[in-house]
Amino acid sequence: MTKEEFFNLLSEEVKTYKTYLETDGHDWIVKGFVDVNKNVYTITNDTKVVSKIIEILLIPKLDKFANDNGLVMELPSKQNFYPDLTFKDNSGNLFAVDFKSSYYSGDSVNGLTLGSYWGYFRDRDTVKNMDYTYNSYISHNVLGILYKKSVAGGNEKNIFSIDELPIIHSVIENFIFFVQPKWKIANDIPGSGNTRNIGGITNIQDLISGNGPFSSLGEDVFNDYWMGYFNNADAKNAGIGVPKYHNLKTYQEYLEQQAAKLDKLKK
Repeated sequence: MTKEEFFNLLSEEVKTYKTYLETDGHDWIVKGFVDVNKNVYTITNDTKVVSKIIEILLIPKLDKFANDNGLVMELPSKQNFYPDLTFKDNSGNLFAVDFKSSYYSGDSVNGLTLGSYWGYFRDRDTVKNMDYTYNSYISHNVLGILYKKSVAGGNEKNIFSIDELPIIHSVIENFIFFVQPKWKIANDIPGSGNTRNIGGITNIQDLISGNGPFSSLGEDVFNDYWMGYFNNADAKNAGIGVPKYHNLKTYQEYLEQQAAKLDKLKK
């Protein structure tokens, strides 16, 4: 299976997930946690909590997707390993899928981070926080899950009975799903502060369309840019002094300087 074939299959698959996770009124189907006494405890709209529950709901669907298309889905052997899901075809080709979720308002998301530009991203032929090397994968894909926070929200102080499910407000609503190769929705700045995470673009339509700043430049430019990216602290520790560049504009200036040096050597 080619990376284009896998992308097309997964893109068609996630089109069904909105109706799977929403009620007819576009509320999230999850109302809370149920104990053995059938008490319902409402949940917070904390992004980490919401994201994990969504993943739990989708994993069986994605496993069925794999079985239906001659693929095997593998979960990571450790919690902090990349990617969230590995799909393997009958020829042994590997496809990485990472869940990325965020809430949105208007036409923008609160923010997405697309994984580290350090560690496994740079040392692509060694196993670092992965079950396979980064270079073992034919493609690296993002399954994006966007949602609105409910105006009503939840009340974590209350305990409901299972019969009261209809009156419990869902904490999120109005899902948007998309699938894109990671490089097509990557930004040219880190995800937040001084972290080592690749930032994602924030416009919803651009996320759906895969219209990030690298989309017209190609995956090779994305790889070169982020494999050579240093924040201030890392540049100092590496003895570089200051980063070689900090956005695409200064990256272009850096490449032009390197090209000028090469021209001198050729003379």
